[in-house]
Amino acid sequence: MMTFQDAIRICFQKYADFSGRAKRAEFWWFYLFVFLVSIALSIVHQYLGALFQLGILVPLLAVGARRMHDTGRSGWWQLIGLIPIIGWIVVIVFLAQEGKPDDAITP
Repeated sequence: MMTFQDAIRICFQKYADFSGRAKRAEFWWFYLFVFLVSIALSIVHQYLGALFQLGILVPLLAVGARRMHDTGRSGWWQLIGLIPIIGWIVVIVFLAQEGKPDDAITP
């Protein structure tokens, strides 16, 4: 079982690694960390929250791509999230799905 600290450590170690796989726990713990820190920094000053979000963009995209790989999809599927509302829902459903075996991965 992956802990909150393990997920954060792994995501920062694989800062810009878009290959490989990320389990559900790794992605969602890291996303929770980003969400909580963004809120806390935005309370202190709105520019701090925005600056943090900009700085964490690459690791968040990287862990998202690895999560998509775990569900058998290409990391490029994250781009469907650019479509308002429906795209967001589709991406959340993809990210929440259970991982697939290694041989089901598409590049």
